[in-house]
Amino acid sequence: MAYEFQVTIDSAAPHPLADWWAEALGWQREPQDEAFIRSMIDQGFASESDTMRHNGELVWAEGAAIRHPGGNAPRVLFQLVPEPKTVKNRVHLDVRVGPEDVDKEVERLVARGATVLHEGHQGPHRWVTMADPEGNELCLT
Repeated sequence: MAYEFQVTIDSAAPHPLADWWAEALGWQREPQDEAFIRSMIDQGFASESDTMRHNGELVWAEGAAIRHPGGNAPRVLFQLVPEPKTVKNRVHLDVRVGPEDVDKEVERLVARGATVLHEGHQGPHRWVTMADPEGNELCLT
């Protein structure tokens, strides 16, 4: 049996990081329904402290998600965690931009707060390992 999955990334600030990744990938933030959130609070399933304002919208404080605009990739969820990232990721995203666009994309992401960690080569293949603004690794190929 085949299963669907989402990728979950721990974050100190899920909403700004979801914004960063949505822009980096050309994806879309998943909307959060303010009426639903208010309903959950009114029914006692949540409290105001479970929410926050982000870009003027009431959202769940614990997380934010992004999706591919065509819906043909796993959802990426950014979830709030109390501890900062301290060691290398055991899993990371490989973002395929095409060999002719790697340098341009590295420059664009660095301008938006990413850092270059390593450049690798294997035969004719090249990749650049980077970190997002919270230190989560990604590779551009």
